[in-house]
Amino acid sequence: MDASCAKPWVRCYEPGVPETVEIPTYTLQQSLSMAVEKYPDNAAIVFFNRKMTYRQLDDAATRFAAALQGLGVKKGDRVMIFMPNAPQFVIAFYGILRAGAIVVPTNPQYVPRELAYQASDSGAETLISLTLHWKTVKEARPQTPLKRVILCNIKEYFPPVLNLLFTLAKEKKEGHKPDVSGEQGVYDFQTLLKGAGTLSPIEVKPDEVAVLGYTGGTTGVSKGAMLSHRNLVAQAKNTIAWFPGIQLGEEVLMGALPLFHSFGMTCVMNLGVHLAGALVLVPNPRDLQAVLQAAHKHRPTIFCGVPTMYAAINNFKDLAKYDVTSIRTCTSGAAPLPEEVQTTFERITGGKLVEGYGLTETCSPTHVNPLRGTRKIGTIGVPITNTLAKIVHPETGADLPIGQIGEIAVSSPQVMLGYWNKPEETAKVTLPGNFFLTGDLGTMDEDGFFKVVDRKKDMFIVGGFNVYPREIEEVLYKHPKVLEAAAVGIPDVQRGDNIKAYIVLKSGETATADEIIAYCRENLTRYKVPREIEFRDALPKTLVGKVLRRMLRDEELAKRAR
Repeated sequence: MDASCAKPWVRCYEPGVPETVEIPTYTLQQSLSMAVEKYPDNAAIVFFNRKMTYRQLDDAATRFAAALQGLGVKKGDRVMIFMPNAPQFVIAFYGILRAGAIVVPTNPQYVPRELAYQASDSGAETLISLTLHWKTVKEARPQTPLKRVILCNIKEYFPPVLNLLFTLAKEKKEGHKPDVSGEQGVYDFQTLLKGAGTLSPIEVKPDEVAVLGYTGGTTGVSKGAMLSHRNLVAQAKNTIAWFPGIQLGEEVLMGALPLFHSFGMTCVMNLGVHLAGALVLVPNPRDLQAVLQAAHKHRPTIFCGVPTMYAAINNFKDLAKYDVTSIRTCTSGAAPLPEEVQTTFERITGGKLVEGYGLTETCSPTHVNPLRGTRKIGTIGVPITNTLAKIVHPETGADLPIGQIGEIAVSSPQVMLGYWNKPEETAKVTLPGNFFLTGDLGTMDEDGFFKVVDRKKDMFIVGGFNVYPREIEEVLYKHPKVLEAAAVGIPDVQRGDNIKAYIVLKSGETATADEIIAYCRENLTRYKVPREIEFRDALPKTLVGKVLRRMLRDEELAKRAR
């Protein structure tokens, strides 16, 4: 029986997890109002050991909303946030919503061309950025509709002593104090907050767009997923229902995932506000020492991350100096979670780490392994509360039987309204019954646990056989010397594709290509064994930690062309 008319996964739910919950009709910014009403003096944000309460966050967001209105921002306008994790991001996010506008979170590592594309595609006329990124903004701006740029300095919410040290030692030297004299339409964040007038209330309905979440663009042109207030509130409520042990007003969430990314935005920031929890923000998620220092001092109870982050923590040379045993609830997404990484992290923290799955288009997680009770390592888990899923034929969309590889399709109140200004692209990923085609190939077993085989576009063909990079990478990750691995298909006239694996070894380890290939021969069918091995110090990744296989493949093709 297919998943469209049965839910075999429900019997595997953790006790206390409901099959459905009612989705309330409030808007996303109202979740902040409810948090401040119940827990005004709770810490909302912890940033370099300085705390901001919910009362202070609420006041700043309201002031920023009023300031935006004073600059001419109207209901439905798109406003970009171009910065790493910092209090200004959270203030701007909820302030934009309170002004009735639409948030466009953007990767602060973008080059001018990428920034210009998203600004132009979204039609954004206002952008909030760190002063550090002014050079990128200035170069991109002539190719965009941007009329207003609001700049803030990373030091604004530092503790006083750190603020002073930063001003003396780093601010000018590292480019945090650019000269913007003579620039038109450039405003200072703090000046706007101090001079804000009274906010004019804007009526916003739950089914209106709250966020334009741009897809990663790792498999093509980045598209803006229209995420409604209802989508995002549903995500928070479904996640809270999925983890019945979490407590309102008591949780501390580690904010090491970038908030511009769907995973960080929904499972850290928005979830944290719904829980009236404390967000411990770390601007650079790759600074493991900063992450561990924050965890040691502020005792997070909820930790969301990606496999590369968990693996790096497991192998951090000075890990014993830091107490991470406060962590109870951990989820991993964005990439496959190797079994060794999962079991090692659980042993170190004493918490539970489970793999989940989601996309920008679904407000992130639609599948998660149960935290306690039945879970299956190597799977993405089961559809969470209020969610249906099934496997369909990649070409016809017809339902496929249990165990057969096909495309994962999901239906949930979390699924986006569609792609911004791209109705044809929206139609391509929509099936009857409001099922969304994820673009991921996978299987479902008899208990309703799903496994991602690979991205539909990442699959390659070797000698007429379909080969999925994830299967090869899972084997490589089990090698005791391997820290990270990626497999790509390189075009070959005779075989279709040849497999090349890129390996990052654990610190202090050495290995040869022949050794790795011999290991693969013991654990993979012959045609799945890589023909080439390249050792690297690091693999190219997105800021959230997803390995960019396409970049590796493009580099190899360019090298061979030369």
